[in-house]
Amino acid sequence: MSLAGKTLHLCSCNGTMPLDGEALARSLDLAAAPPVRTMLCQKELGVFADQVAGDVVVACTQEARLLGDLAEERGKTRTIRFVNIRETAGWSAQAKAAMPKIAALLALAGLPEPEPVPSVSYRSGGQLLVVGPADAALHWAGVVAAQLSVTVLITGRAAGTELPATRDFPVFSGEVTAVTGWLGAFDVTWKQANPIDLDLCTRCNACIRACPEKAIDWSYQIDLDRCRSHRACVAACGATAAIDFARTDVVRSERFDLVLDLSRVPILRLHEPPQGYFAPGADAVAQASAVAGLAAMVGEFEKPKYFAYKASICAHSRSQKTGCRQCIDVCSTGAIRADGDHVVVEPHLCMGCGGCTTVCPSGALSYTYPSVPDFGRRLRTVLATYAKAGGRDACLLLHAARAGESMSRLARRGPGLPARVIPLEVHHVASVGLDVWLAALAHGASQVAVLALGDEAPEYREALERQMRIADTIAQALGYQGQHFRVFDAAATDFGAELAAWPAALGVRAAATFALTADKRTTAALAIEHLLQHAPVPQREIPLPAGAPFGTIAVDGDACTMCLACVGACPEGALLDHAEMPQLRFIEAKCVQCGICRETCPERAITLSPRLALGREAKEPRVVNEAAVFHCVSCGKPMGTEKLIGTMLAKLAGHSMFAAPGALERLKMCADCRVVDLIKNEKSVDIRDV
Repeated sequence: MSLAGKTLHLCSCNGTMPLDGEALARSLDLAAAPPVRTMLCQKELGVFADQVAGDVVVACTQEARLLGDLAEERGKTRTIRFVNIRETAGWSAQAKAAMPKIAALLALAGLPEPEPVPSVSYRSGGQLLVVGPADAALHWAGVVAAQLSVTVLITGRAAGTELPATRDFPVFSGEVTAVTGWLGAFDVTWKQANPIDLDLCTRCNACIRACPEKAIDWSYQIDLDRCRSHRACVAACGATAAIDFARTDVVRSERFDLVLDLSRVPILRLHEPPQGYFAPGADAVAQASAVAGLAAMVGEFEKPKYFAYKASICAHSRSQKTGCRQCIDVCSTGAIRADGDHVVVEPHLCMGCGGCTTVCPSGALSYTYPSVPDFGRRLRTVLATYAKAGGRDACLLLHAARAGESMSRLARRGPGLPARVIPLEVHHVASVGLDVWLAALAHGASQVAVLALGDEAPEYREALERQMRIADTIAQALGYQGQHFRVFDAAATDFGAELAAWPAALGVRAAATFALTADKRTTAALAIEHLLQHAPVPQREIPLPAGAPFGTIAVDGDACTMCLACVGACPEGALLDHAEMPQLRFIEAKCVQCGICRETCPERAITLSPRLALGREAKEPRVVNEAAVFHCVSCGKPMGTEKLIGTMLAKLAGHSMFAAPGALERLKMCADCRVVDLIKNEKSVDIRDV
């Protein structure tokens, strides 16, 4: 799909943007140049109303509501899309040179919508737990009790706080030991550390009157520091049995839909807590804001399932030997946990950052919102249109939707984005990694920049910069000079100046034509192959930083016994045996440097070496170790490797079970010959030898 057949509405915003309809028509393959309006949202609104029909593209986002409502009133529009060319291109110190970028941005509107992805459902009935200090918890519980079904869990000393005169909601006391789950399914466990059970207490005040130390006040909790164990309160409570000194540290658990955590230090210390969990701390304004959002969290909700997981190629573990755990370490929501040889990703906790897919070396975890093929289609369209319009040294600026305000501020108050910098929106900046960045270079980009807002989890920033070092190492080793990948901070007041001052890096001479695939390593291999084909300095081998997802192994031939445990452990099929001879073979292109082979090897004979091999040999099996065959000393049948048999004999030489004459020599025989030898030498047979 393209812009052909669509009605394109251009507006120079009162002449503040130099737009060239003829140039755009040539770049976008339009049959005729679209007219350039000057005040589409004001005096030319009638013209828009008369022409809004069919599939419509409007090069304005500021007035999307006004123009969208008008199009709906006319009822002749099938689709309408709004494209921001003002803050991203037209309002810039380099606006006159920005026509290729404007064409590229408009070309995106001609692409079909991404394929729909599976959804994750939530259901919340409004069961709210308010947990925290007594005064704040009781206050906010009273505020929301009319809209939500509230339960209060008072933590810490409640001295001086008076419980409400009417029992409008359950009140407990204790200390939280665990909060797990998500919106509509929070499991909260706590210990009741006070002898008075507030749920049983009738608030008759008999205990307050009976206590000689005045250790009980209107909070109906016993100050255990003042209590002298007279137990007069127990007698006064009587059959109500709300006071029981033997009942302290009782563990309770209940399920809630929502949690309002008013603790000074949040119970869940996650950068991205689960949806439905609010932790505003002790700040009254933040507490009020959180309470205001609670009512909107009742009902049924859906969100995309942001990831896909292919367990068969996951390099997390094999046979209880841990290899890669990068996805677990980078996840800021606690959504990923180990599960035997694989990992489990809880879709209800996943917030769609995509950091796990970026660091995953094998591609077992892939991003789906949008998928790499869908995003690749956008990337290729932007770069191809930009080049066709005469643009040079394209720099893709990957940004989240929330970064639009930062780019708008830059355009309104500063120089705006440079003409060669093309913004491309992603759901989260951590969701795009090495495979897509290298593919962008192969398709003609000079550079790829990531615009961070500053509120991302620090793990994501570290992961992006680590992956960028690997990608730049590859590009620069092939002779593509300059820095190709960089993270910029939108919070910095001069990030626009930093972008403008960033010198263009050397790009590929001829843009690639391949489509990006859902398989991470396939996409990366296609990109690297194209970059190598046009490389100013072709290479056969590129050393890479530690942690790179490419590399080789070295096998200590003196230590290796050819047990081949590593072959069975390799999750990627990079290690192979040979059907006819004792050989250990290795396909370097399949290795993800997970280290499971190293951890599995009983002799510790394997070491990893990160590098990128670019020859055909990297895709073919090569022998990394082989051994001489040991033959049965009686019949000559192959039994294994000489080293394996030798190691076995050395370990068993001093064992009492093989002290009998000929017993150790018998181990050099095959199974058949061993039986024959035992029969021939019946007098030497010991039941332990059989």
